[in-house]
Amino acid sequence: MDSRPVREEAHGADEVLLVLDGRLELLVEGAEVALGAGEMYRVPAGARHAVHPGSRGTLMIVEEPGA
Repeated sequence: MDSRPVREEAHGADEVLLVLDGRLELLVEGAEVALGAGEMYRVPAGARHAVHPGSRGTLMIVEEPGA
């Protein structure tokens, strides 16, 4: 994550977002979600989500097809 926003998107499979270091600021289906290093969040399939500007660090994204 390099502090630039990521436009709203949705996926056909669940995604697990794991913040390895830094901070992630999300908007998921209209709800604010803030995660720090070591925290994880599951974005359900079809959920609209976007990354807010200012999110910095290393993010691992794991897609769970068929979850």
